[in-house]
Amino acid sequence: MTGEACDILIVDDQPGVRRLLFEAFIDQGLRVETASSGAEAIRKTIAATPLLILLDIKMPGMSGLETLEELQRINPEIQVVMMTAYGELDILVETRSRGVQHYINKPFDLDEVRYLVKGLLMVEKDRRKRARETG
Repeated sequence: MTGEACDILIVDDQPGVRRLLFEAFIDQGLRVETASSGAEAIRKTIAATPLLILLDIKMPGMSGLETLEELQRINPEIQVVMMTAYGELDILVETRSRGVQHYINKPFDLDEVRYLVKGLLMVEKDRRKRARETG
């Protein structure tokens, strides 16, 4: 990202997941960035805050939960959807207590992910537009 925010930042340590989601959203005309680690996601978010972040919970090194904490320190209003192949209730409870409202379970239905993301992007674009008009 070069100062201009993208629509979606996909953060997952699995190249296949990143590629699948990247191609699905590029095909919809969205601006998409990817990151293979929490540290890379943080760098890209500092450079230009995306409208929405799809963040894997289980990653080597910096976990999704640790990444979420840092992203929220950078921008408390950042919109994050957690992705998980695991059903760990304690992690899901922790992320929900941090304001995460949406989850994608792997393996996922790509059409359902597109539908969720489309709705969340509309809400976030509208929120940012209102913030610019009032602020």
